[in-house]
Amino acid sequence: MKLFDQVIFGPIHSRRLGLSLGVNLLPIDAKICSFNCIYCECGFNTTIKEFSFPTQKQVSEILETKLSQMVSKNEIPDVITFAGNGEPTLHPDFDKIIDDTILLRNKYCPSAKVSVLSNSTRIHKLKIFNALKKVDNNILKFDSAINKTMKLMDQPVGKNITVEWLVNELKKFDGKLIIQTMFLRGKIDGQIVDNTTEEETTAWISAIKEIRPQQVMMYSLDRETPVSSLEKVSFDEMNIIAEKLRKDGFEVSVAGS
Repeated sequence: MKLFDQVIFGPIHSRRLGLSLGVNLLPIDAKICSFNCIYCECGFNTTIKEFSFPTQKQVSEILETKLSQMVSKNEIPDVITFAGNGEPTLHPDFDKIIDDTILLRNKYCPSAKVSVLSNSTRIHKLKIFNALKKVDNNILKFDSAINKTMKLMDQPVGKNITVEWLVNELKKFDGKLIIQTMFLRGKIDGQIVDNTTEEETTAWISAIKEIRPQQVMMYSLDRETPVSSLEKVSFDEMNIIAEKLRKDGFEVSVAGS
């Protein structure tokens, strides 16, 4: 497992987004998240009582320095991506940082997209919702349409998140969102987890049709996971599921090969 040890990291070549400059709004020495996903490349959440977020000013200044350097080298990012050591919307000034980032993007690299990778747990908060509506790629997690599987995969922290609640909140974006789903199978605490079964995919496709996102991103394991008994789902298998959505006019991308 690896934590991001900087506020701004990369650029890296993302499977889904192109040349991506990363922004980590979480502590550099801890994983802090409202989910505790069994597949997260950063590992399980860190159990600490005290931690500090980078300030809004620090994020803005470091990002501006990095963008200026990249532009001077004619190294223009395709996307500025909020990801890092946990859930970015947990930052108390997330909405203000998004506004700052859009201004900096417009100044230094207007062709770049601003993306946020979020687990969807805080989209009910108005300032988070409004901030996410401003970005180009509002990428929200939806791993399963069956509660038992979602809770096994994502392990919500401190809140009774349900699929029904998630679907209702995701629908409020009126299609201005991208759904991201991790497909995997394996075991966790003696229980089988597999969101590729007929029951799972039927329920998932039905939920996607209800949410009606502008795009769906499907992917599977690509890095070490904190639970060693998980298995990657093949590109071909995911593509079969994707085709069922494409037939109904959805744009679906499948990562990996």
